[in-house]
Amino acid sequence: MTRLSVNINKIATLRNARGGAIPDVTKAALDCEAFGAQGITVHPRPDERHIRYSDVLSIRPLVHTEFNIEGNPIPRFKELVLSVRPDQVTLVPDAPDALTSNAGWDTIANKALLSGLCKEFKSAGIRVSIFVDPDPEMVLGAAECGADRVELYTAAYAERFPESPEEAVAPYLEAARQARSCGLGLNAGHDLNLDNLAYFIRTIPWTDEVSIGHAIICDALYMGLEKTIAAYLAEIRKK
Repeated sequence: MTRLSVNINKIATLRNARGGAIPDVTKAALDCEAFGAQGITVHPRPDERHIRYSDVLSIRPLVHTEFNIEGNPIPRFKELVLSVRPDQVTLVPDAPDALTSNAGWDTIANKALLSGLCKEFKSAGIRVSIFVDPDPEMVLGAAECGADRVELYTAAYAERFPESPEEAVAPYLEAARQARSCGLGLNAGHDLNLDNLAYFIRTIPWTDEVSIGHAIICDALYMGLEKTIAAYLAEIRKK
């Protein structure tokens, strides 16, 4: 079954807006696990406007499900990952001033960089996923870099889904088939929500993991965190 990894960045954003320690980001991560999430995702950025590097150090020893750190592999990020040794690192080419992740890697142009990172992280026992657009060529490039998985950037899918689910998912299905033929695991993330998640999983049932943060925290404002996670897990399980 596809696993649900909850990105807790938005909880940290709320805390940082006021200062102090409320809401408690570490408690939120552990609550997500207790409520059924099969993973926790964090995405520390250089300005620490969401998750702080210190949060990662605090949370890592306490997480018992999969721990995924995603971000741009600048030297400080790389040092953090090698220090805490998550189960998975997801390499994302977001610029320091990007509001949110907005594109996947060009795995061909950046082959030397990504190959070196894959080798180093894998030698430390960390699974490596590369964030890519739904382009079979970029998926193949990720395989040639030595990645274990790709994460498909699903913003375009979410944007087109209300008008035509079939057209929205078509390039993702093609990219997913390429990943499977290359022996890569498959993750997906960005703007997945209760409206579009089940269709994506039904169409690409070999998706290993979805990473969802913004939509879960928004839904939790109305439904509560426990009920929200249960609702997302129910969508994943729909046939």
